[in-house]
Amino acid sequence: VQLVESGGGVAQPGGSLRLSCTTSGFRFSRYAMSWARQAPGKGREWVSGILSDGAGASYADDVEGRFTTSRDNVNNTLYLDMHDLRPEDTALYFCARMTSGYIERYPGPEEFAFWGQGTQVIVTS
Repeated sequence: VQLVESGGGVAQPGGSLRLSCTTSGFRFSRYAMSWARQAPGKGREWVSGILSDGAGASYADDVEGRFTTSRDNVNNTLYLDMHDLRPEDTALYFCARMTSGYIERYPGPEEFAFWGQGTQVIVTS
């Protein structure tokens, strides 16, 4: 199983970025996927999740309405569109494969099966 994030970089407050997570080694369309992030000096926090068929997505409270998760089950890729970025969104962003095709808000640690290495997002003026 491989998960490779890309698309991170530096953005100004109010700006936008699109993260991608390319995957291989498993049947992508069978599993829910998540994005999580880890800010300097803090623990890893869940950001968003999407069902295996892409029919539904859920978000953490502090990104709801600003971030959108989507997936391409043909090209085995997960996306995170981030808008209205804030300095507090600065973090290392990870994608993760879940243990099943289903996901609820704020999944427990036992629901995460595999992680990528992360892509850095810095929001600064």
